[in-house]
Amino acid sequence: MAKPPTRTTRARHAATLADVGREAGVSIMAASAVLNGAKTSSRISDETRARILAAAQKLNYRANATARALVDRRMNAIGVATTLSRNELNQYFLEVFNGVIEAAAEFDQNTTVFALPDWKDGASRIPAICDSRIDGLILLAPLLEAEAAKYLPDHTPIVSVHANHEMPNVVNLESDEEVGAFEMVRHMLELGHRRILHVGGPSDSIGAMRRVSGYLGAHAAAGVKPPDDYILPGFFTSESGRRELEAWLQRHRGETLPQAIFAASDAIAIGCLDTLSARGLRTPADVSVVGFDDTMLARSAHLATVRQPLRDMGHRAVRLLMDRIDAKLRDAVYRAPANIVLPTEIVLNKSLAAPRGKAIIIS
Repeated sequence: MAKPPTRTTRARHAATLADVGREAGVSIMAASAVLNGAKTSSRISDETRARILAAAQKLNYRANATARALVDRRMNAIGVATTLSRNELNQYFLEVFNGVIEAAAEFDQNTTVFALPDWKDGASRIPAICDSRIDGLILLAPLLEAEAAKYLPDHTPIVSVHANHEMPNVVNLESDEEVGAFEMVRHMLELGHRRILHVGGPSDSIGAMRRVSGYLGAHAAAGVKPPDDYILPGFFTSESGRRELEAWLQRHRGETLPQAIFAASDAIAIGCLDTLSARGLRTPADVSVVGFDDTMLARSAHLATVRQPLRDMGHRAVRLLMDRIDAKLRDAVYRAPANIVLPTEIVLNKSLAAPRGKAIIIS
């Protein structure tokens, strides 16, 4: 009867610094100094250094990332903290995040996303995020209260995108939202629209309020007063756009349909388009619709919108964060504006046209 095969070799373990040291005939400390780039490696002779490197190559040694981080005082990893809806893909987040990961790759940084359930308790969770796992953190659209923002950790460099309040020791990037809203609504008024419904975002969002200010400012500049009940608060989601517009239409049965809708985000605009389509209304023949952000969703739907440089904001956020991290490692003072504002621009597309035909009564 044949004997079962026996194992003649043991599974090889990953080579350690001790293995490299034994192979090269040096101490673990000498092997670590050379392979982890410590300053003390300059005291090691060229012959010994060559022997250690040859031993590491022979044993296929891979440096331990944690050990190297202790030497370099950095993990080469950054974090992005934001809130994400379970029910809807966040196009705004995707646009900014694309810029973040592109820039992070240029700096050879790993990127970790920390999804928070909401911003109400966000400040209490952020200190736990800012542990030894990351060198710096990007806060994406943080709706933090001014008081809560005071408790952000100061030992980790932080950059924010579209912060709701000024935060101590945090550099913020934002876009000129009020001007973008003003320019778009002014263009709509110049086309001849006089009943422009604004389907907005959260009333506690400074960005949403800036869009309302731009909407009202454009009307005031044109000498036009918006009709009553033409500004609707909501959320930056397509579901909110569908729900808020349908509820408004129900309240205004028998009245004249708006000529145009200015939505506070592309997602809201898409929701409005869904509601109009379900009622048999055509865009822009019956109602023009414009959004805000210029996301991929807007481009796919040929939606007129206000372009925020979201991808560029992601790029810039990483570059600012890397500057802050480098300054911290040098024990230097980081000198830069606390708030950086980027321009917006209007994007004209098929969903916006001059008013056509007779007024339509809401059924």
